[in-house]
Amino acid sequence: MSKIKITQVRSAINRSTKQKRTLVALGIRKMNQTVEHEVTPQLEGMVRVVKHLVTTEEA
Repeated sequence: MSKIKITQVRSAINRSTKQKRTLVALGIRKMNQTVEHEVTPQLEGMVRVVKHLVTTEEA
C-alpha cells in the first residue's frame, strides 16, 4: 500500500472537539509535526475532517 505524510499547518485552537480528537487520533500533537501512515479508507475520512488544518503528500 502507499503511504501518506500529514503535516499540521494551522492551529486547532477554536476548533470543534471532533476536529481536535481527529488530530490526536492521527498522531499529531503539535504544529508543524509530520506523521506518516498507510492509506486506508478510514484514514482518508479522518484527513477529510481536518483538511483545512493539515497538508498531505505522498510518501
